[in-house]
Amino acid sequence: MDQTNPQMTAPELDPTLHPPKPDPESTDQARRDEIARLQAQVDALQRERDHLTAIVDILQEISASLHFVDILQTIARKLGDAFRLDRCAIFLSGEQNEVRLVASYEDPTIRNLVVDLNRYPELQRAFESGETVFVPDALTDPAFKIIRDQLATRNVRSIVVVPIQWQGRNIGAIFVRTIQDAPPFSDADVRFVQVIASITAKALRNAHRFEALRTETDVTRDQRRADLQRIALVAFMRRLLDRYARSDDHTWAETLLPKASDEELERLVSVAMQVIDEEAKG
Repeated sequence: MDQTNPQMTAPELDPTLHPPKPDPESTDQARRDEIARLQAQVDALQRERDHLTAIVDILQEISASLHFVDILQTIARKLGDAFRLDRCAIFLSGEQNEVRLVASYEDPTIRNLVVDLNRYPELQRAFESGETVFVPDALTDPAFKIIRDQLATRNVRSIVVVPIQWQGRNIGAIFVRTIQDAPPFSDADVRFVQVIASITAKALRNAHRFEALRTETDVTRDQRRADLQRIALVAFMRRLLDRYARSDDHTWAETLLPKASDEELERLVSVAMQVIDEEAKG
């Protein structure tokens, strides 16, 4: 008698011979997910390319100027164009904890305007902490609860504030902001603004050195001119007095002075020469 189990040998029950049919909906969803993933990668590469292009453009433009106002305005304009921003501004710290708006993307005519940090909590936080402030959605951030209505009126979405630092000290900040209809800032965008802040700090340092060197050169030139004037005046007086002293009338006239007066004149001359020597030492 045949003892073979028909359930183990029936070809129609073997899963390897008759695999289950794929679900069309699952296949379509997987395809859409893959397309979305690839599109996200393409968008990220495009964004990175735009960042690198903006950095190159900024470096080329600021290298042609050593005036800090022109440098900052160029950076604000390039950042605004790169992100199509609602607002881009550069602030610098001043005396007595003042903060001044020195460059603006939306209004290039605004320069050296003192701002109230109480109106900009994100800017105040960046200046006080020295760290980047990233607000993906300002309308839902608790820090902006007091001014939420104002932000809604201005259609504000994402905010990034990156401190500009030099030798461990905050000297300013870059402020960028998008509207609700624009894509939010990504972590890559925040890193890009941080790179621009570092470039800005170095550019400001070079501009400061140039201004200091030019000022020193002007002072040196003025000092040399003053020295030459003094030399010419002393030479004139010396020659005038020498010529007068060589005359016979003057030589005979000095014999009429009492001895006390002659000694007093010698003392005054000695004192005057000592004063001149001390002044020359600075």
